[in-house]
Amino acid sequence: MGKRVAIVGAGVSGLASIRCCLEEGLEPTCFERSNDVGGLWKFSNQAEEGRASIYQSVFTNSSKEMMCFPDFPYPDDFPNYMHHSKLQQYIRTFAQKKNLLRYIQFETLVSSIKKCPNFLVTGQWEVVSEKDGKQESAIFDAVMICSGHHVYPNLPTDSFPGLHRFQGHYLHSRDYKDPEAFKGKRVLVIGLGNSGSDIAVELSRLAAQVIISSRSGSWVMSRVWDDGYPWDMVYVTRFATFLRNALPSFVSDWLYVKKMNTWFKHENYGLMPLNGPLRKEPVFNDELPSCILCGTVSIKPSVKEFTETSAVFEDGTVFEAIDYIIFATGYNYAYPFLDDSIIKSRNNEVTLFKGIFPPKMEKPTLAVIGLVQSLGAAIPTADLQARWAAKVFAKSCTLPTTSEMMDDIDEKMGKKLKCLSFSFLRFGQSQTLQTDYITYMDELGSFIGAKPNIPWLFLTDPQLALEVFFGPCSPYQFRLMGPGKWDGARNAILTQWDRTVKPTRTRAVREAQRPQHFHNLLKMLSFPVLLLAVWLTFY
Repeated sequence: MGKRVAIVGAGVSGLASIRCCLEEGLEPTCFERSNDVGGLWKFSNQAEEGRASIYQSVFTNSSKEMMCFPDFPYPDDFPNYMHHSKLQQYIRTFAQKKNLLRYIQFETLVSSIKKCPNFLVTGQWEVVSEKDGKQESAIFDAVMICSGHHVYPNLPTDSFPGLHRFQGHYLHSRDYKDPEAFKGKRVLVIGLGNSGSDIAVELSRLAAQVIISSRSGSWVMSRVWDDGYPWDMVYVTRFATFLRNALPSFVSDWLYVKKMNTWFKHENYGLMPLNGPLRKEPVFNDELPSCILCGTVSIKPSVKEFTETSAVFEDGTVFEAIDYIIFATGYNYAYPFLDDSIIKSRNNEVTLFKGIFPPKMEKPTLAVIGLVQSLGAAIPTADLQARWAAKVFAKSCTLPTTSEMMDDIDEKMGKKLKCLSFSFLRFGQSQTLQTDYITYMDELGSFIGAKPNIPWLFLTDPQLALEVFFGPCSPYQFRLMGPGKWDGARNAILTQWDRTVKPTRTRAVREAQRPQHFHNLLKMLSFPVLLLAVWLTFY
């Protein structure tokens, strides 16, 4: 009999964890408090307690080729960026095709997870769950926490003087569903992240006036890049990561900005961080710059104070007669069923090795899946995290020593302070770890032998090697070799551009032109080379 593993949550992280446990011969039991899979992507007309919540108009920010399960491509005719209903359809299909539903206990709440009295010997956990008002306790050999971090809204009312006097309505973006209730109203949106931008743009079509208040500004990025291709198919490549790491920082920063030719960067609109690092997490919105230029959305700095009917901003301007305030201010991290000291083992901060394992745990039998965020998609990240965790539970992989893990965490935290490589979200206390996608995925892949061996590929399969190195770092790369390899990975990589173009072509006028990586590189490098030549000439 395999080891029993408790999995909390049946979103994409939970489904990945079930599948990876089965691959390692473990016996998973997944507890899901709702009546369906999908987690964040399971839409409901009302925000439900203890569950993530999205609004009706949500679309993905990652394209379909970059956010699939690594051995389960989307149908060819699916759009590159999907409405939440399309993604939920895909998630359900994955759960059915992989025969995962039988391992899920729906409408079951996990109320407590505690170490067993003999934990130092067995590493076992006591999991208490509730269904239909009845409690049940069970012992598990390991636990995977997959309940997400978009559940507990951060509503920073204490940070806004005078808010208690405000006579209008205010709510968190978690409670926003559609714009109808805001027709003809004057709305202030606090926060310039993805949710705040989406909501402001949507409201601008019906509301009388919409203003976004932002503390530090944001990079605003289009989903559509060179030649109409999805941004991540062009930008999230091993070649681009190599350049950013290999070139001097001032050159890589210049190239980074130069490449952002679809980013809206004008200081007067408050969208570019004037004093922040260039690599601040971007906002994806195709319409916000146009809305600002057309005056349907305005950008203001932080709110200094509220009065009964208005907001006074740091620049002295006032937004009068406000009907609604929407706080798009992120989420607080919380796992109420688990003792905080397990996750926050130092200075009340999240302390997890690679964002997954508590480093000071006596037995490595607990993993957090899906807490790390990167400039990449959640599904392949969760899949690789779950593969590693399942192997650790099955003892086919071992973790470094506690001191080595703590040293790694300290190093990452040091980089965070310098360049936000592992930064916390600016709003709230979510403490969600952020990291470079390819670097992080390669680190995880190295632990289980799934990192693509680029030199070997160039020797044995040059066509594939070129696509892996210069093309998009799609999820299939991490099922290409090593344990858990998928026989269809090579073909999926070589045909990914075809699936990208398929839903956009109603007729074939000519052969689709793929992005020209070398040509784009030469264009980007031409200016710094010219500057160097001038400098050498005169100095």
